Amino acid sequence: MKIGAPKELATGEARVALTPDSAQLIQKLGHECLIETGAGVAAGFDDEAYRDAGVTVVESAEALWREAEVVIKVREPSEAEADLLRKGQTLISFFWPAQNEALLEKSRAKGATVIAMDMVPRISRAQKMDALSSMANIAGYRAVIEAGNNFGRFFTGQVTAAGKVPPAKVLVIGAGVAGLAAIGTATSLGAVVRAFDVRPEVAEQIESMGAEFLFLDFEEAQDGSGTGGYAAPSSPEFREKQLALFREQAPEVDIVITTALIPGRPAPKLWLEDMVKAMKPGSVIVDLAAEKGGNCDLTVPNERVVTDNGVVVVGYTDFPSRMATQSSLLYATNIRHMLTDLTPEKDGAIVHDMEDDVIRGATVTHQGEITFPPPPPKVKAIAAAKPKEKVKEPTPEEKRAAELASFKEQTKRQVTLLGIGGALMLLLGQIAPASFMQHFIVFVLACFVGFQVIWNVSHSLHTPLMAVTNAISGIIILGAVLQIGSGNWLVVLMAAISVLIATINIVGGFLVTRRMLAMFQKS
Repeated sequence: MKIGAPKELATGEARVALTPDSAQLIQKLGHECLIETGAGVAAGFDDEAYRDAGVTVVESAEALWREAEVVIKVREPSEAEADLLRKGQTLISFFWPAQNEALLEKSRAKGATVIAMDMVPRISRAQKMDALSSMANIAGYRAVIEAGNNFGRFFTGQVTAAGKVPPAKVLVIGAGVAGLAAIGTATSLGAVVRAFDVRPEVAEQIESMGAEFLFLDFEEAQDGSGTGGYAAPSSPEFREKQLALFREQAPEVDIVITTALIPGRPAPKLWLEDMVKAMKPGSVIVDLAAEKGGNCDLTVPNERVVTDNGVVVVGYTDFPSRMATQSSLLYATNIRHMLTDLTPEKDGAIVHDMEDDVIRGATVTHQGEITFPPPPPKVKAIAAAKPKEKVKEPTPEEKRAAELASFKEQTKRQVTLLGIGGALMLLLGQIAPASFMQHFIVFVLACFVGFQVIWNVSHSLHTPLMAVTNAISGIIILGAVLQIGSGNWLVVLMAAISVLIATINIVGGFLVTRRMLAMFQKS
């Protein structure tokens, strides 16, 4: 089939749904790729790069929509683009069906099949198609960059001849994909990062990235997870506790990055006007929920606002487009994976399997019917695990009692083994000559002592013991060489085997030690 990518018409949109790299992989599925001229220029891909990848460059959007059997886009279609849809055509793009009912009805009336990338179910198998996460990751990273661009100081603390520079204090509200990306970026730049989320189970993720999780002493906070991995709306009582926490943080932090947003709902107001007034002059607020109304009272979508007390409020709604090349590469990969699932035989034929959880979940119109909202997926959605119950630490007395019990058990086992071994020795001594018993007892004791010495040493210390084992092996070789000249063929055979095994042990010990030491050497 012919897969076409038109130029995005939305103001400021620089992304493109098809890149030269993704086009080559889509062609391996048996499809033919088309792109409107100039569609990838803003993202850093000119028409010549597409031609080199085997893509046909179409001169106009109308021609592309008319020729392509599958149209792939970033933004939802405009009214003019929706008029170009036709029966049997497939559209793959962000669509937001809950917010675009008129567009949804128009697509149904046209008889087109629409696959909404924002409706891809959050199950493990669909992670490679999760365009929301791909774009949120970029938005979180870019939010920190924008904050740094508007912040008048360093992120990292420094001690210079001219004076001491304190590190910036960053507060990230919401620890979803965008929030975690912002935490990782701010931490890597040297800032002191704090984060809050209504789901306490994300605390371990936040702390593992070097940030401090702000716990809220409220019972409801123990279960703030909603469906699909998103946070659930909070109760009025919980919200009051939450706002009180933010008011405590407002005078201390330098940068606030808000990411709280539940798809299909207006953005909750979390950073109120009085909190902005409590912040220091020069502080920065970056509101990633600006497109849905913003988490901050003073956010103006698509604008940078400076308040009367000198706080900068950034309300841009095009963070992924500000990194258009990277965004396009990731989004085009998400689209390519969706097309891979739609082309199971890799023969260029689209198979729209409505029994498939991913395809069914993302499909909002099909065969003249509206299929939104989809049924719950058959497999469980990705959700954070419930917090583990804290195990009570034993007291020092309990630890000593446990160690004593373990020692008694080990001693009892060893005494039993020694008793059994002594009885066997006594029985053997009744029939074996005295000279044999003398050597045999030394051999058994040597084995027992050697086993106890090695077995009771921690595994992490075995490598330093290689030198000792090599020395023991050397003694074995020396003794065996002395016995090789014996006239008894059995003694000669045993001596030869001893030399072979001890030599393997020595060579292996040196090789293992060398490899272990190489791990600690700089390349």
